[in-house]
Amino acid sequence: MAQHILIVEDDRTTRMRLAAYLREQGYRVSEAEDAEAMETVIQVDPPELLLIDINLDGKDGLTITREQRTMSRVGIILLTARDDQIDKIVGLEMGADDYVTKPFDKRELAARVKNLLARIADIGQAPQGPPPVEVFGPWCFDRIRRRLVSAARTEHLTSQEFDVMAALADHPGQTLSRTRLSELIGRAAMRSSDRMIDVVVGRLRKKLERDPANPEWILTQHGQGYHFVDPATV
Repeated sequence: MAQHILIVEDDRTTRMRLAAYLREQGYRVSEAEDAEAMETVIQVDPPELLLIDINLDGKDGLTITREQRTMSRVGIILLTARDDQIDKIVGLEMGADDYVTKPFDKRELAARVKNLLARIADIGQAPQGPPPVEVFGPWCFDRIRRRLVSAARTEHLTSQEFDVMAALADHPGQTLSRTRLSELIGRAAMRSSDRMIDVVVGRLRKKLERDPANPEWILTQHGQGYHFVDPATV
């Protein structure tokens, strides 16, 4: 069955032309002019991908993105006529997968759509290995949305914080040196000598520990590195 794309765009001409082009590429395409119409479509026929105009009347694209990321792993590409980098950065921080600035080349957009849908399919079909740590104590480590979630609050992670958290969570009960952590996350700039690992771990502790000065989950093994407590032993 063809993959389903939902276009959320309040300019009717732009929406119709984009929908026609994507249908030519073999996709099933639905259209919505605002957030209310989008939600109606999602309830009846959930899409694999949302193309959302940032500058919608009523609930804007950034708000929609934030809300969708609390409940869904759907792919999100933002469409914007703005040149403001802040909008693009905020959109990505809220969970958008990509963005395209209007006026855009339809072939470029189609390529971005194809690549994102392929990545989503790969995630769904990835072979199962040893289960990563997802839940520990009051926290859930949401790798898809790159955040830590508890009943009390949600903590969104920066790229560096996510990489370090994932490396630690993938090795519960093991002590990882700063050098080893740098290797695992593939960040050459984060050498043990510049203490960047320490800074990022400090930020993570502020987000997940009840008392960052006396951590329960990310422990320091003096002279050795950091140790993520194995939830199975708690």
